[in-house]
Amino acid sequence: MRDALGDSPENPRFIETLARRGYRFIAPVDVLHPPHEEVRPAPAPAEPPSPELEKDVPPPVPKKKISFTSAALGSLAAVVILSFVFNVGGVRTWISGKATVRSFRSLAVLPLANLSSDPAQDYFADEMTEELITQFSKLGDLKVISRTSVMQYKGTRKPLPQIARELGVDAIVEGAVQLSGQRVRITAQLVDAATDKHLWADDYDRELSDVLLLQSEVARDIAAKIDLQLTPQQRRQLDKQAHPVIPEAYESYLLGRHYWNKRTADGLQKSGTYFHRAIQQDPNYALAYAGLADYYAFLTLLGGPEIVPPRKAMADAKAAAERSLKLDDSLAEAHASMGHVLHNYDWDWSGAEREFKRAIELNPNYSIVHHWYAHELMQTGRTQESLKEASLAVELDPLSLFVNNGLARQYYLSRQYDQAIAQCRKGLEIDPGYVPARIQLGLALEQKGMIEQAISEFEQARDQAANYALTGEGNVSAQKAPVAPGGQAVTAQSSAGKPESDLPAVHAMLGYAYARAGRTSDARKELQALITASKTRYVAPSWIAIVNVALGDKDEAFSWLEKSYQDRSEHMLYMKVEPLVDPLRDDPRFLSLLKRVGLER
Repeated sequence: MRDALGDSPENPRFIETLARRGYRFIAPVDVLHPPHEEVRPAPAPAEPPSPELEKDVPPPVPKKKISFTSAALGSLAAVVILSFVFNVGGVRTWISGKATVRSFRSLAVLPLANLSSDPAQDYFADEMTEELITQFSKLGDLKVISRTSVMQYKGTRKPLPQIARELGVDAIVEGAVQLSGQRVRITAQLVDAATDKHLWADDYDRELSDVLLLQSEVARDIAAKIDLQLTPQQRRQLDKQAHPVIPEAYESYLLGRHYWNKRTADGLQKSGTYFHRAIQQDPNYALAYAGLADYYAFLTLLGGPEIVPPRKAMADAKAAAERSLKLDDSLAEAHASMGHVLHNYDWDWSGAEREFKRAIELNPNYSIVHHWYAHELMQTGRTQESLKEASLAVELDPLSLFVNNGLARQYYLSRQYDQAIAQCRKGLEIDPGYVPARIQLGLALEQKGMIEQAISEFEQARDQAANYALTGEGNVSAQKAPVAPGGQAVTAQSSAGKPESDLPAVHAMLGYAYARAGRTSDARKELQALITASKTRYVAPSWIAIVNVALGDKDEAFSWLEKSYQDRSEHMLYMKVEPLVDPLRDDPRFLSLLKRVGLER
């Protein structure tokens, strides 16, 4: 219509775009009323025509009656002409023999609006957004932006073309969701990001127990609209996963994923509660077991909460991943979880790679599996492959702090310190309070010999650590926590009975940097802080080892590394490439450790 009216989306005169709502006609409208009949005086008698003029006047033509059929055909002809002029439905293009189907190869699903009157249902809208993203991610040769990045646009008023440029996509899916009792309704629309044209829209309404079928229908319909050819295998996968769910278990699972995505001690504890609840409500819920596996694995994440020893956390993670695969081996999430366990705990390099590749085959757009796979590749010396996977993870989730820091980590481990610094700064632009990026930046600066700048970054990380450990954010305020099904909030406690508000990684990095700067007294204070903390909570022995490396105490460093090996700490996997342990490389005990971990033959 804009083309036909000669209008412009930038400076509209007739049609205005309302972001993620539709269009509004803005031209002035005048209402024309029928004119009142005028009473005119009777005309004066006409003079008789002259004989000369009378002979030139043609005889009157008798009026013909217009049949109903003729009127209908005339109206139809008018409709056809107008349809051609305005290219309604592409009719002019079709008649001209130039009809084409608009193909898209990248797509973002913006956060669905919560149409319920209950703010506590915001989590449902957020997680339904992720569920739709997962459905689209499995559809053939289509790049789909991950949840973390699209959630940055929740509540934004940015124009859709701008959002598309920032995310690097050529199509946008937007809409709304409403959960009312046991029914769920989704309104979805597809927008061509380049032109801001709405190409398609539809409503879907089903029982909550059939929510997976609803998601499958949305995915199929949009796949058809963007000319995406689904293979028979992909169609079967959609059919298989469109099975009924137990509504209560499904809601608990969504809440579990909601909190797990925060990746904080507080959030992880809540996610575990909800995943366990989902399994109690449905003992055969494969996705809930995969979520539980991820919950256990992240409890021991280096640089993260680190509140459970690896031997305990990863053993539980493996049991949950195995159960998930036994229930449904077509889930990319389950294979990714198993790959993570085989890599970080079993140190089964080939088995982990097999699971990672299978997860990518099932869902090529699952950014977290590319992130995990990149770590394994770097640790085993496959640098270029690692950087490729880490870069792909960022492409799929460009605004994820976690994934961006993963790429910075791979640059650092491959000794590309300038690239690592640049990547860290990108992450800190997204959130200056993201402590892992601050720590990684300090590490890269230290390796470049910029020790004072490194110490400054580590000290900033220390100041931000308490808030980050609890909320996952620095200068960004945490969102209000959702309410559990049934109306009761879930409180999070660490193994010590309260949420942890400290990060051992910060003390370790400060101790290392102080020692390198010759501030031995300050370094030993940080070392003592780690040893004292280890008496009341779990502290990875490798953190204590790193400070001893910088202090020049190799025997003490190897003693703590041996404890780290016995714990099966994630740190042991980085020994082959980690610059911090370079002073130990010429010691026979170091080569022995590498062989026992499986990094050297």
